This record gives sequence, C-alpha cells and structure tokens, in this order.
Amino acid sequence: MNYPVSVRGLAAFTAKLGDLDLRFTPAPSAIDGIRGHQAVTAKRAAHWQPEVSLSLVCQGIELSGRCDLWSSEVGRVEEIKTHRVPIERIPDNHCALHWAQAKLYGAMLCEAQGLSQIEVGVLYYHVVSGEETLQSECFSASDLATFVKVSCQSFRAWAEMELAHRRRRDAFSTGLNFPYPSFRVGQYELARGVYTAISNGASQLAQATTGIGKTLATLFPAVKQMARGELDRVFFLTAKTPGRALALDAADRLSGRGEQPLRVLELVARDKACEHPDKACHGDSCPLAQGFYDRLPLARVEAAQARWLDRERVREIALAYRVCPYYLAQEMSQWCDVVIGDYNYYFDAQALLHARTLESGWRAVVLVDEAHNLVERARAMYSVVLDQAVLEASAAQAPSALRGAFKALMPAWENSFARQTAARAYYHEIPEALLKALQNLVSKVTDFLGDAAIRHDGPYMQFYFEALAFIRLADVFADHSVLEVTLDESDALNVRTQIAIRNLIPSPHLAPRFANAVSSTLFSATLSPPEYHRGMLGLGEQTRVLDVPSPFDPSQLRVVIPPGLSTRYSDRANSLGPIAEQIIAQCDSEPGNYLVFASSYHYLQELHAAVQQRAPALATQCQTAGMSEDQRSEFLAHFSEVSQILGFAVLGGAFGEGVDLPGRRLIGAFITTMGMPANEPLTELLRERIDQDNQQGFDYAYRYPGLQKVVQAAGRVVRTLTDTGVIYLLDDRYRRHENRRLLPSWWRIEGP
Repeated sequence: MNYPVSVRGLAAFTAKLGDLDLRFTPAPSAIDGIRGHQAVTAKRAAHWQPEVSLSLVCQGIELSGRCDLWSSEVGRVEEIKTHRVPIERIPDNHCALHWAQAKLYGAMLCEAQGLSQIEVGVLYYHVVSGEETLQSECFSASDLATFVKVSCQSFRAWAEMELAHRRRRDAFSTGLNFPYPSFRVGQYELARGVYTAISNGASQLAQATTGIGKTLATLFPAVKQMARGELDRVFFLTAKTPGRALALDAADRLSGRGEQPLRVLELVARDKACEHPDKACHGDSCPLAQGFYDRLPLARVEAAQARWLDRERVREIALAYRVCPYYLAQEMSQWCDVVIGDYNYYFDAQALLHARTLESGWRAVVLVDEAHNLVERARAMYSVVLDQAVLEASAAQAPSALRGAFKALMPAWENSFARQTAARAYYHEIPEALLKALQNLVSKVTDFLGDAAIRHDGPYMQFYFEALAFIRLADVFADHSVLEVTLDESDALNVRTQIAIRNLIPSPHLAPRFANAVSSTLFSATLSPPEYHRGMLGLGEQTRVLDVPSPFDPSQLRVVIPPGLSTRYSDRANSLGPIAEQIIAQCDSEPGNYLVFASSYHYLQELHAAVQQRAPALATQCQTAGMSEDQRSEFLAHFSEVSQILGFAVLGGAFGEGVDLPGRRLIGAFITTMGMPANEPLTELLRERIDQDNQQGFDYAYRYPGLQKVVQAAGRVVRTLTDTGVIYLLDDRYRRHENRRLLPSWWRIEGP
C-alpha cells in the first residue's frame, strides 16, 4: 500500500531546517494568495497552463499536487509565492521549502511528459506593490528524479510508521465498544444520528438536552467511522474551556489516555502555551525557536508514540527537545486522529485546521459543541475595529523608524469620514483611499518587523494586527457586513473615530468550511428553530435535523408564567415590586438555592435591592461586571446541598450556561426578561437585511437569540434524572404562541 502525500506536505517534512522564524509572518491571507495567483496568470500568454494536476509514485510514496504554472513552449514550471516583506528578508528555510516544492513539480512534469530537462522557477508576488520577482534554474530530469528519490527516502520511515498506525487505529475503531454498559436515555439516538450523518456525508443539526452525555455520544460514533478507512480526522470544536475539558475526558474514555492506538491532541491558545512571552518568534530571540526544525523530527516521533497529547504532555515533550510547545502542537495537528480545540481553529479566517484540511485533502468530520454559540462567535471572528486613539498612540509610541508611517495614515483616515456628523453611521462601501493607506502602513511595519531581534508590544502592534485583519475582511466585504463609523466626542477639541467592519450574517464565511468537511454535526440543547441556524451558519436546506427526545420527565420541572407581568423596557420600573414578591414567595414556600436572571446589570441591581428591602433575611449574592475566573468559582461555591442562596446573574453571562449545579445545589430559576437584544442600530440593520430575504427579520435579530438564552439559563435547574425544580418565566410575552413554541417540548407549563 502506497502512502499518499501532497507535494506541499512532502516538502514541508523534508526541506524545512533551521530556526522557527515568524518574521515572514503575518503571511498573506488565502484571498491574497488567490488574487496574487490570478494577477500573475492573467498576464501570461495562452500557452501557460495554470493548476496542472500531477502525480508520481516513488519509494512507496504516492505524491500528488497541482503546479501553479507550466508552459511546454517555454519549458518552465513555476511555483507562485505571495509575500509582504522584501525578497531578501524571506528566511532561507522558507526559500528552501519553496524551491523544494518547485523541484518536485519539475520532476513530476519530466516523468509525465518524457522531458530530459526542465526550467524550474519560483515566482514571488508582492501583495501590496504587485511586483513580480522570478528566480529560476534549469535541471536535468535525472537530477530532479534523484531529488524526488532522496525526499521520499527521508519521508519513507515516517510514512511506514503512519501506515502501521492507521492499520492499528482502524482495527481499534472496528472493535471499539461504548465505554459504559449502556447508553443513557437519548444518548443512543444521538450517537446513531452522528454515525448515519457521517456515512451519508451529510451535515446535521442535533438538538439534545443537557444530561444525556452529548460529548461522548458524538465522539464515539465518529471514531467508530474511522474503521471504514474513509475518514482521516475528527475535529471536536468547543466554545469554551469547560467544553474542551469534557471532550478530553470523553476521548480519554475511548483511548485510555494513549494506551490505545488513537492519537488525541488538545490545541490551546498561543498565549497559554508560550514559554517565553517576552521573546519574538525567531531564533535570534527565543531559544525554543532556534534550531526548531532541526530538533523537531525527534520531538515529533516521541509525540506520535505518546499518542495522548493534552496540553501538559505536549509541553513536557517540547521542553525535553527544546522546541516551542505551541508550534509542536501545530505540527502534530497533521498527525493526530482526534483534535480538540476552540471554534477558531476551524472557523476563523486564518484557521489552522481548515487550512490543513485543504492542503492535505483530509476527509474530516467536524463536531461542534454548544453550537448555539457559533453564530455570535463567528460574527466576532469576521468583525474588526480600528480606533483612532490607538492610531495616535501608535504614532507617538512606535519606534522612531515607524512613526512617520503611522502619521501618514492619518489624512486618509480623517478625510474618509470628514462629512459625518452623526455619532454613529453605517456604510456599505469602504473608502478606497483608506484601504490603500492601510496597506502601505502594513507593508512598512512588516518590513520593520523582519529585522526585529526582540518581541514588539504596545499600541502600534495592536493596531498593526487589527489593520491586517481589517484589510483581509475588506477583501470579502459584501452585504453580509457593514462598515460602522463612530465618533467619540468626549473631547470636544479632538473628535476621534472608530472604524469597524461588523459582520451581520456569518454564513458566507462559514459555508465553505462546512462544505470542505465530509460531515459536520452541530449539537446543543438549544438549536430551535433549525432554519435559523441553517441560514445564519451557511449549512443549507439539505442539512439533517435531529431532535433527540429529552430523558427528563415533565414531573421533574414546574414551569410558571404568572399573569400580568411585563419586563419591557418601559415597564421595568413598575415590574420590580411584583417580581420581587414572586421571588420571595417561592423562596419562603420552598427554601433552597435559586438563580435570578436579569436583562442587564442595572436591572439586576435594582431587582436585588427590591428583594433585599422586602426580605432582608434572605442570603443573596450578585454577579458583577468583569468577574475573574476565581471570582466566578467563588460565586458558585456558595451553592451547596444544604445552603439557601439567592443568586442574581445577567442572562447570557457567565452563569447562564455551562454551569453545573445538580441536586439541591440549584432548585429553581427566575428569568425576568425575554433575553432579546437591545434595539440598537446594528441589530436593526440585521433585521432589515433578513427581511429582504424571508421577512423574518424580527425573529432572527431578536426573538430567536433571546429565547435561546432563556432556555440555556433554565437548563441550569434540572441536570440529572433525579433532579427536580421550578422555573419562573416572569413576563407575559411567554404566554404568546410564537414564543411558547420555542420552549422545550418536555416542559410542563402551568396555567393557560
């Protein structure tokens, strides 16, 4: 059996030597690369063929790829590389990688077309200036054949190890049994749904209530499917750290923490993995970057043999071989079967796992935990803010060589919106002069950083990265986003602006990510209605919908909607007394632990005061803005099996989801809001934009996101099959059919 590998993959494995050097980054985006290739090919005569598919088998290695340009008339193959820095500042090991790719394509063309020699070129295209630099050399077919042979020999031992690993992994998957004697109620239905979706190559929305073990029910069938030999990777993506911990626990139960052949990797953020946060990421600054690629092979072998690669194990191996833990984990993402990490690793504009999937042609399954969070998270991924105050600070505090570049941006910035008088305005186009000025600034800062011996921090680096993100989003700016310009008039003598690209509908960005996966399952307790999530996330009408029956009995939860209460903004002042009385009456009739969810910190404080005034003996505690992780843990620690605490929290905040207080630790919740977003201009723009398509603008902008938060918060009360509790929905709008239909079907609501 031959081992398949891409030209890019083989070159990266065999040709990268020396230091890890990120002075060549931030690299051009995928859009930059596409446009660079298009710009180059558009200038070529008809005899130049773009994207020529090639393949070759050597030493048991099945090599494949598509060369960028080939002309039989000229006799030259070209590999196009986009860049931002001057040619002379591209690190040598990057150049070696580029040449290795080009020579591999040259060898493949010689064999395919029976050539005795060929000219091989690397063409560098500067994404800002448009300048092209061609470096080329003639090679004989025999020399290139030798180059391929040596490259494949260097890779062969690893390839044989990988083939053996896949055989062991597939045999393990074939015999894998569910790690418990039986499934929980609803757990089998979810597992079967995931297995079927993968078999059919389908995407799926799976709504399943808390308590059935969704993490294991999705991961188990995905690993089982590896036995079919048609699946390369499983990506388990989470919104928050607790979800990642649950996924690791489930993977541990399947793999025995590395005792079984399954390789499991945890990806963590760079700032959490970095050993030298004061150093720049290159060999002249960081000792773990110096000689990184020379020491990587041994570290890679040990990591592959370890198989269980959580954050602690990756760090242990990395430091033993004196390589960077963060970039060792990134390297191992190519060789692990199950990868667990944050949403951004697959869905962000520069997502590592998505890029690897495209480069390597992986057949990947994507599992999205707590998927109701993905709409807002994706909007944030594809939004960016530029602040004039940060620009001014950058011009004042940047190294002297850069201050002029920051100052040069200011005229274009100010002229672009000089006529705006409104405090906030929205535009459907981005001024071309502003974009050009930002590109020039980014180019100059990138050049400067190429010579940096230390890590640079401060406002100018913050602005630089935000400007890069702004330029990339500007490349794909369309009616799914708007340009927001805000005037800060706090200083009457110096009015400053904030310029933001705000994403409204993330589906155009996410749809290709789902399309490039074999199958995707998005699961949560709150994915109702499915058409909302299909539309906002770009899943398409063909997406399967699975609504797993709840394991809970309606007798476990009493849901009360008292009549005559309104928490509409205009009624909030009058609602405080009646709602406080409802809360106190319930606490008196059944003492225990309760949470009160409010629409805002202001209303929360007013309601807390109203309760304290009427029942000063009640033990209460309040969530405050910006609580640290330790403070949140302390807040929850007061909820014990024997305590009687009334906690006040903001709906949609830290205590509204992901909080597990089973048994008597929480016996009820009071939800004093519909959870709908405030009536702000951006939300109204979303409503108007959706109305253009399906006349459901209010639902998409307000109702669905609001009720989703409500159901999540209410889900804190009943966590196990033995829990019982009560939920008060304190607003008369919950009595309306259009709102009631979005509440869980198993709830038993008292009254009409």
